[in-house]
Amino acid sequence: MSKTPQFLFDVGSPNAFLSHEAIPAIEQRTGARFDYVPVLLGGIFKATNNKSPAETLAGVRNKPEFMALETERFVRRYKVDPYVRNPFFPVNTLNLMRAAIAAQLEGVFDKYVEAAFHHMWREPKKMDDPEVAVKAFDASGLDGAKLLARAQEADVKAKLIANTQGAVERGAFGSPTFFVGKEMFFGKEQLREVEEMLAGR
Repeated sequence: MSKTPQFLFDVGSPNAFLSHEAIPAIEQRTGARFDYVPVLLGGIFKATNNKSPAETLAGVRNKPEFMALETERFVRRYKVDPYVRNPFFPVNTLNLMRAAIAAQLEGVFDKYVEAAFHHMWREPKKMDDPEVAVKAFDASGLDGAKLLARAQEADVKAKLIANTQGAVERGAFGSPTFFVGKEMFFGKEQLREVEEMLAGR
């Protein structure tokens, strides 16, 4: 199948992180290459009147336990390591996602995405603290100060807004969201359906 799958992500989502960890094996099996599209999850929530699972599951009996079970199944199915709970969650990812756009312009996008997810969900840090973020990205071989400075430029801000608005217009209401052509899939569990479509099944 020639359609390039898109992965709309915000590094503040642990389920987006788990999807990111699972994607390389899917790419290997299908021959497809996922196009990563940075979006601002907070902006999507605001535009769609949605809330984070932490809010929507609060006080609900049995559902949080099932969601945890579902995550365990995902981790086993895709043979990935579970995320490490970030003690600073929720982290404001506005500057991180702007910096993702900056990293695209600087030609270091793949390395940036890996580093941002790592410092959010593998070795968790308070990544909405600029000083902490700069040190973390520097440790990952990036120029943290340069990326965060460029994140404040008007063209970078505009691109993230455009990505986020475009996601909502296409039907997105959260992250991770995937598109294969015009077909939308939401949530890490639907990566199975994404893979089936890519494989032509």
